[in-house]
Amino acid sequence: MPTVKPSTVLGRQLGDELRRFRESAGLSTADAAEVLDCTKGKISRIENGHVPVRTPDLNALMQAYNVEDSEARERLAALARRANRRRRDGWWRQYESVLGDAYRDQIEMEAICDSIRTYEVQLVPGLLQTAEYGRAVTVASRSWQTPEEIEQFVQVRLTRQERLTGETPMDFWAVLSEGVLRQQVGGPAVMRAQLEHMAAMAEQSNVTVQVLPFSRGAHSSMFGPYLLLSFPQLASLDLVLSETPTGNIWMEREPEVARYRELFDDARTAALPPTESLALIRRVAKEYQS
Repeated sequence: MPTVKPSTVLGRQLGDELRRFRESAGLSTADAAEVLDCTKGKISRIENGHVPVRTPDLNALMQAYNVEDSEARERLAALARRANRRRRDGWWRQYESVLGDAYRDQIEMEAICDSIRTYEVQLVPGLLQTAEYGRAVTVASRSWQTPEEIEQFVQVRLTRQERLTGETPMDFWAVLSEGVLRQQVGGPAVMRAQLEHMAAMAEQSNVTVQVLPFSRGAHSSMFGPYLLLSFPQLASLDLVLSETPTGNIWMEREPEVARYRELFDDARTAALPPTESLALIRRVAKEYQS
């Protein structure tokens, strides 16, 4: 299965904009190659986000493409700066000792995307987990051994949730199998608090939670969990994240992403409406008595 390093999404956004400016200027890839004294293949790789763009080359291309608007030039320059390096200045840097590359990639993408759609089979999505629920999941994973490591990882999950409540919160839409509500993680008291917290979060305007009940039977998403990450302005940059016990699989090819959009649409259509889902979550929460 083709995969992509998720940080290339910034390079792809830069390349997409450069392509549009080139075409608006009436220039071919051969013309652009002459500007940089390189091959047409390099221009194609730049426009596909596969190679970084040095500042002198970016300036030369913007001049050749007649990009005179100062805001457009600054936007392209900012994209180039961010695409040419890993984001090492984020809040997660202080937790690097407990973060692997795969999880750090996910956090980096969450930091810049504007919406996430996800389907979950057994676990509450990390962005909706309470500390106690997250702690129970972390202990069960056996990936972190010491109490200090476990607490640090739990703090990472809680800090991630600021993307739902900050000044520019992302849109978050989760479709959950009923198994998420029934799988006892951490015991009845933890589950009751978790479901009450999820119900409260679902009342935010940017958060939608739907439950796909067991009674719906077989459906197209039942093979496993996934996330669809969308980015500002350009739907063509959507990414899919499929999580596995041995690592994350990122997909960027449009046919693959389109398939997951279809899967999510099928899941949300088969699931209970948000209001009914919220009622079910609260009803199940009351079933857990400590």
